[in-house]
Amino acid sequence: QVQLVESGGGLVQNGGSLRLSCEARGTGFSIKAIGWFRRTPGGRTDMVALMPIGSETRYADSVKGRFGFSWDSAKRTADLEMGNLKVDDIGVYICAVDALSTTTMKDFLRYWGQGTQVTVSS
Repeated sequence: QVQLVESGGGLVQNGGSLRLSCEARGTGFSIKAIGWFRRTPGGRTDMVALMPIGSETRYADSVKGRFGFSWDSAKRTADLEMGNLKVDDIGVYICAVDALSTTTMKDFLRYWGQGTQVTVSS
């Protein structure tokens, strides 16, 4: 069982900053990858930042140099530092985790959070 608890969304002016956090709660699983996706106002879901555990973070081209991802394994929390926000960054930011059940060692699933709204005003 994996529960993803997200926070940090809100309204910010163009050029502003926000910090999103995602805490992975629960027991009986091993995280293999964690990251953030964005559901746009048009209904498209895009990868924003994704880090396979033990590897480098991959970023969408549109956010490179502006967003920074970090993973605190002790706190089981992933942060997304969002800087110089643009109107095009508007959307529901959804934390996602790829996890393997440590009970069965056979169940590998992607878990999704509820999402947190990010709105940028011009």
